[in-house]
Order: sequence, then structure tokens, then C-alpha cells
Amino acid sequence: MIKGFRDDFLWGGATAANQIEGAWNVGGKGLSVSDVLTYKPDVSVMDYKKNNSYTMEDIKIAMESDDTRYYAKRRGSDHYNRYKEDIALLGEMGFKVYRLSIAWSRIYPNGDDLEPNEEGLQFYDDLFDECAKYGIEPLVTMSHYEPPINLTVKYGGWSDRRVIGFFSTFVDTITKRYKNKVKYWLTFNEVDSMIRHPFTTGGLVESEYDEKEFEQVVYQSMHHQFVASALATKITHENIPESQVGCMLTKLMFYPFTSKPEDVLAAQQDQRNTLAYSDTQVRGEYPPYLLALFERKGIEIKKEVGDDEIMKAYPVDFVSFSYYSSSCSAKNSEELAKTAGNTSFGIKNPHLESNAWGWQTDPIGLRISLVDLYDRYQKPLFIVENGLGYEDVLEEDGTVNDDYRIDYLREHIQAMKDAVVEDGVDLMGYTSWGCIDLISASTNQMSKRYGFIYVDSDDFGEGTFDRYRKKSFYWYKDVIASNGEKL
Repeated sequence: MIKGFRDDFLWGGATAANQIEGAWNVGGKGLSVSDVLTYKPDVSVMDYKKNNSYTMEDIKIAMESDDTRYYAKRRGSDHYNRYKEDIALLGEMGFKVYRLSIAWSRIYPNGDDLEPNEEGLQFYDDLFDECAKYGIEPLVTMSHYEPPINLTVKYGGWSDRRVIGFFSTFVDTITKRYKNKVKYWLTFNEVDSMIRHPFTTGGLVESEYDEKEFEQVVYQSMHHQFVASALATKITHENIPESQVGCMLTKLMFYPFTSKPEDVLAAQQDQRNTLAYSDTQVRGEYPPYLLALFERKGIEIKKEVGDDEIMKAYPVDFVSFSYYSSSCSAKNSEELAKTAGNTSFGIKNPHLESNAWGWQTDPIGLRISLVDLYDRYQKPLFIVENGLGYEDVLEEDGTVNDDYRIDYLREHIQAMKDAVVEDGVDLMGYTSWGCIDLISASTNQMSKRYGFIYVDSDDFGEGTFDRYRKKSFYWYKDVIASNGEKL
């Protein structure tokens, strides 16, 4: 009988280079799409669309600017200069794994460069060596909202077939370089997010197209990423035979708003909008319902000879996902209250509480998600993002009493345990999101904090950037030491 998490369970936390590193113009790094995103204090934190809408004119203005006050991801949490201190803190907590991303534009500043940037490669060598010092296994995301901005301006982002080749070169470079240091890899962060925020995921600028044309461009770009992901899996396995490569999706959880069959069907259709992406990466082919969608919408995916064979031959080894909250679906939603989620909007669930950003806390939804995904794929699962964003307060004595975060994580880890013990789910590990405070992906602000480690910086970069252990730091240390028994 299964009594708890497996002995080799990978406990840890997750960050992304574009949100934590800073040093946007240091060490030969080029600009990425994230470096042109701005903090918009006059826009509601729940308005994801407005917070992430950019024109080509906005991009060109950003490329000429040296500002780091509003271009918040350019400064991040200063991890580039403080990584030794940060990894030591993760080691103190007992991390088994640290999920991070490699900034593509730190290795190939323009994306289409002929030679990699050695200074960028050496930075990650040093970072991985620091992880090894504390027995921390890196879990590396190859692309986490970090396409070089040159690929947007020069090629139109992932809409251009040539970007597959540029990405494959990047993947070949990093997997050869770090073959003795990194075993676990993810190809594209929240690959399904192309349909929700195509600029950060695919470097696509919506204002450059008309509405119908843009939908075609989004799905074509999605196809290019599927082929690139399969090739990345192939390249990684060839360069690192013992490696494991996973996909990563946004696990959006939808409940029918009522028991009306029409609402149940609406929830099923909403779930498919994201599952289509993991279905494709796990099974190596487009699911019939996605092909039917293309036909209904008149979308024609342009393929080259061999695309289908490549996708089929190199599916992922495991399935990873983010999970934060849930929402509802209904056939007729006009009169129903809406709420924000992880880069999405849904119908508010009257049975759940919402936080300041509109996200509804739902640990049972995580258990349901684990069961659904494992039943669907029968492949190992890995929760690589989960956490609570909150406006933490640093007390005068240097403490942060974040009991609300402990409560959130305790309930979600218990739900994970129930899925493993009672439902037989094969779960590899858990990396809570933003283990060190970082710049929010959706709102480009620091005050939406997730970490066990407080970073002394405000939304405009004012502060010492010194690190402080929160109350949750010590709680999570005990969770890891007890392999999830001490919650």
C-alpha cells in the first residue's frame, strides 16, 4: 500500500530567468520579449489583456530605452549577481530540485546568431555548479517567455518557420554544454499560452494583423513550437541519453456552473482548449477535436514534409503543469460574475474565496487535475508551479509572517498526497512557484509575492534587494525534511 510520497520525490521551487535574473544588458545578453514589458500601475492587476498588449511601436520605444523603473523584468530580483546567496538559501531549505529557465537571449543575444555567447554559457555553468554543491537537481525550462526580441522584429516571432532552426541550435548548444549537469528538461513553459498571450509565448504582435489573419498566425506558430518541442526532445535524448524531457501546460480547472448539461458541455470544451496542447505533445499528433476546430474555423496549418513523423517519433517523457486556482464554465455567461486566473478569465465560483488578484483558491481542484491528467496520459506527472501571490509585509525585525501562504501550500500539498495515496497518481515532484520573490509574469510588479524568501524591492525597484527568510521558509524546510509528512 502506498503510504506517502515516493522516497526520491523531488521537492523544490521554481523561477524563470526573465523574472528573477535582471542584468538585462550585462554579459553580452540581448533583449528578450520580457525586457520590453512594462509595469502599468494605472491598469487593474486583474486585466491581463491590457497588462500584456504591445504594439510594434511600443517595442521600438522599449528597445531605445534604458529604463528599469517601469521595464521591471530588466532588474528582476538581481539573481544574476546574487545567485550564490540564493542557491545557498535553497540548499538551507533542503531543496532536492530547482526549476529555472535559461534565457535564450543570454546564449544567443539575437536568436539567429551564428555563435553562442560564452559569457552567458559560463553563467549557467556556474549556477549549476552551485546547485550541485547543495545536492540540488536542476529542472531547466528551455523557453519560458523569453524569445529574443530580434526574432519578433526581424521574423515575426514563431510565425516564421526559420525560428524552429534557431531554437534547435539553442537547444543543441545548451544540452551539449550541460550534459553532465542537467538531467531534467522542459521544452516550452505553458505551451498552451500561445492562445492567451501570444506575444510573451511566441513573440507575436497582434496589432500587425487583422483579427482573422491573426488567429491563423497563432495556430501556425503553435505548430512550429510543436515541431520544435519534438526536435528538442530528440536532440536532448541524443546529447544526454539518460535525460528526461517533459511538456508543461497551464492546468486550468473548470467546473460546470450548474448541473445543466449545457454547462457541463461548456466546461468540457473549456478544458479541451488547454488539454489540446498536452494531448499533442504526449501522443505526438493533433487530437481529432483540434483538427475539427481547425476545419470549423477554416484554419490551414502549413506543414513541411516530415513534420508529422517528427512529432510522432519524439513525444515527451513526462507531463508537468502549473496549477493555481479554478473557475467555472457556463453556456450563457453574460450575467455571471467573472474572476481572474493564471493568465485567464473564468466565471466566479460562489463556493470559493478569491484573493486580491481574483484567483480562487481550490486545493481539491489540484487533486482532480492530477487524477484527470494521470488517467488521460498514464505518464509521470510533475507539478512545476503552484503558489499564492500576496502583498507580504516585512516587519522591522526582518520577519515576514505569511501564515496565509503556509495555509495555501499545506492544503495543496495534502491534496497532492491524497492523489498519490488514494488515487494512485504517479507524481515525480513539486516546485512551488516563485520560491524567491520575483517580478510577476502577468502584471510586471514585485508586490505580488510568492516566495519563501523576501526580496527588499518595491514595484519600481526601490530597495536594498537584500534577502529575508519568511515564516514559510522554515515551514517548507520541515515539509521537505519529512517528505511531506509534516504539514
